[in-house]
Amino acid sequence: MIRAETISDCSAMLSAVTASHLGRRTSWIMATHFEPIARQTVAASVRDAIAQQIRLGVMQPGTPLPSEREMCSQFDVARTSVREAVQGLLILGLVSKRGNRFFVAEQMPEIRLDDADSRTTRVRELFAVRKLLELPIARLAASAADDEAREVIRDLSTQFHPDMELAEFRRLDREFHGAIAVACGNSLLAELSLKVLDSLFGSEEFTALLPATPPNGAVSDTVAASSIAHRRIGVAIANADPDLAELEISRHLRDVEDRMAARRRPPQPGADGARPL
Repeated sequence: MIRAETISDCSAMLSAVTASHLGRRTSWIMATHFEPIARQTVAASVRDAIAQQIRLGVMQPGTPLPSEREMCSQFDVARTSVREAVQGLLILGLVSKRGNRFFVAEQMPEIRLDDADSRTTRVRELFAVRKLLELPIARLAASAADDEAREVIRDLSTQFHPDMELAEFRRLDREFHGAIAVACGNSLLAELSLKVLDSLFGSEEFTALLPATPPNGAVSDTVAASSIAHRRIGVAIANADPDLAELEISRHLRDVEDRMAARRRPPQPGADGARPL
């Protein structure tokens, strides 16, 4: 016969072991931070599938995309999803439009940031190039974009808000600036601008501006300020106001560059060690 005291002792030991295990597990969970996983739409899945074929070289530059009807059949999706997917490929600079057809675009060489010692200088250079490209691009988009492109830009700009998740902000930031580049109507200028954007957004300095760590005041301020700026840029382009579009994007780029420069400055005496944005 098993004594009650033995059962009681075993229960106590099991409770202690369980509590210890849960304590370690809870400590691990609290010490670990993961970014939220963005939900993937049908259009995004179609876009990514085609983009992969292009990047792997299966679809060579100059190759026409299948017709809208063919893609709907192959992917078993609605026309609206295919149209959104193709628009996304345009924004990424992976396809170009000639007449009523879409073709795989010529891919320019990547702009690399190889030397760690020169990355800060290279980022400044990329910002200088970005200003040279994006200011006239904003003017062109405001002046020459068709109604569909203006609607895309307006819709993207309204999706920004100060309290949005960081992962969603990063994705939307790239998509918004890409949509403006595509809307300018000059495919070569758009492709060059997209390469600069990708190099800048992928740099360590730009990542440090919005680090993948638990939200803090500096990051929240950056997201809030950029969200307001994007909305203003979107309104200017949608309203076909090239002067205002150029002014708003100039202010936005200067603000982002200033925040990156502030990250590189040493903390002021008496600060808590965190570098301001």
